[in-house]
Formats: sequence, C-alpha cells, structure tokens
Amino acid sequence: MSSSSSEDCLTVVDVPEDRYEEAIHHLRWNFFADEPLNNAVGLCARGESQRELERHCLFTLKQGYSRMLVNKKGAIAGMALNGILKKGEREEAERRLDELDDEKFKTIFRLLYKLNDKVDLFAKYDVDELFECRILSVDADHRGKGLANILMADSLKTAQNANFKVCKADATGAFSQKVCLKHGFKVEAEISYAELDKSIRPAPPHQALKLMVKLLD
Repeated sequence: MSSSSSEDCLTVVDVPEDRYEEAIHHLRWNFFADEPLNNAVGLCARGESQRELERHCLFTLKQGYSRMLVNKKGAIAGMALNGILKKGEREEAERRLDELDDEKFKTIFRLLYKLNDKVDLFAKYDVDELFECRILSVDADHRGKGLANILMADSLKTAQNANFKVCKADATGAFSQKVCLKHGFKVEAEISYAELDKSIRPAPPHQALKLMVKLLD
C-alpha cells in the first residue's frame, strides 16, 4: 500500500528488508546528528555510525510498521520509524540499558524512560500495546515542504489499519511537537530542558521533552 505526494512526485511506501541499509544511511546523515537530544549530548557526527542507535532503528524497522517517502527513482526523502510497545517492554529495556557502555546513549534513553515513568499509558487507556511514532526524519534537501506532516498522517493511517487504539510519541524537539499537535496529539507529560544540566541541554527553540498521545478511532 502506498500514498502519493504531489511535491516532487514523492510516494509513501513500506520499508522492505533489502532497503534497511539505505534507511540507516539516511538516518546517519539526517536524524542522528539533528535530533535535539542527540545533538546536545554530542552522540555522533553527521554521517557517522552509532551502534546502539542503529540497533534501536533496525529493531523498529523489523517490526514492519515503518514508512518512507521516495521519489520516482526510489531515493529516500524522508522516513517514519514506527513500532509497537507492549506492556512491560519498556521496563525490560530500562534494565538492559544499564548493561551498555555508551554513556551518551544511556543519558538520552534514561531521560526518555524518566518521561515515560510519569504516566502509565497502558493503565490509563486500558490497552496492552501502543503504536509508537519513534522517529520522523526528513532529508536535509527536502525540508520546509511539509513532508513530516505527510509521514505523520500516513503513520496514523497505518496504526488505524492495524487496529491500534493509542498512538504515542516521545517528541524531543519543537518541530516534531508542532507536527504532533497538528495531527491531534495531546501532551501527557513533559520534562523541561531548563531542568537539565547545561552540558546536555538542547538549544532553543527546543524547550521540553514531551510525551504525546493521540487516541485512534
């Protein structure tokens, strides 16, 4: 299943296994260095491999809900990495995090887990699994064209088609938060970046890490 955008004749399609390597390459040159928390802690340079983050992305890709925007030649213009989170999985991931050696990666994910500890979405919405919009990434050459909105709309449709009731996002930056709000997400919890040590504090316009949720019909 695919949907089209008139902008540059782009089409939203599934990410097949034989393009996972290209997907990771796209993320290395765009999302990895640009994401506000990654940037603040200096997780990696643009184009650089980041082992733990790549493992996280590959795990998400293998869940089969991710989508990409491609042009007529198949080049990737943007991606939405989506996955499923089941009850109890985050707590298990939190325990495994302590076993890793990458302190910068651990700093970021401890913050994400702290945010998610603020509200039990499974209990609040009486569900056993959530659809997670984990990463929205747009190629630097395609920004300012509304592609993140196209990817988000497509991701929500993907979630609905798979009969999910609740969609969540850990929105770390002002731009992803704006996209989420535009698509009807509400803020469930947040951590102000002013609370963080200056050495890991994202620069303006990013002001807070927000746990955002949208209920699906």
